[in-house]
Amino acid sequence: MSRWITFDCFGTLIDWQTGFRSILQSVAGDRVDAVVTAYHQAEPVVEKEHPSASYKTILRESLARAGVDSDALAERWDELPVFEDTEPSLTALRAAGWKLGILTNCDNDLFAATRARLPVPIDEVVTAEEVGNYKPDLAHFTEFEKRTGVDRSDWVHAAVSYTHDMVPARALGLRRIWVDRERTGQDPSTVSARVASLAELVTVL
Repeated sequence: MSRWITFDCFGTLIDWQTGFRSILQSVAGDRVDAVVTAYHQAEPVVEKEHPSASYKTILRESLARAGVDSDALAERWDELPVFEDTEPSLTALRAAGWKLGILTNCDNDLFAATRARLPVPIDEVVTAEEVGNYKPDLAHFTEFEKRTGVDRSDWVHAAVSYTHDMVPARALGLRRIWVDRERTGQDPSTVSARVASLAELVTVL
């Protein structure tokens, strides 16, 4: 049987926070701190209100609710940087026999721009566009399970987002590694392991 590890992409493999802020700096100027905070409050609400909307629509509407009318996030998506530990960590996991998957709240075309910049091959990807919903809904997970036929005992899910990823992974009884890059202070007792980086994740696995 294949061993699978699935990841969220943006925030876990891609440095979403740094890239997001850099892009917004160019359109929000000295309001960037307030805009970033307001955006993060708006996005989960917008996703819940419009679960079948494209992620480009989610980006625009969330940014509008944060006080900025712009398509800059979607237009400059390929500028989001890859974390330095992504390449060595994914390379080490593949060498150890793990198959790699990504479950992402993203459109196909946006993810395609990112996938071209990822340093190792990815074996399976499930996007929000394909399932018509956004995590923490279980649709990404159930679609991945259907496509791969993976046994849940051979499946680990790893991600930065506690709410979008750790909560649904727990509901399915998956082993789950919380890559707590952002030090959010949420309860680590509900995850299988908490690590601060992908490099640490490799040692845990």
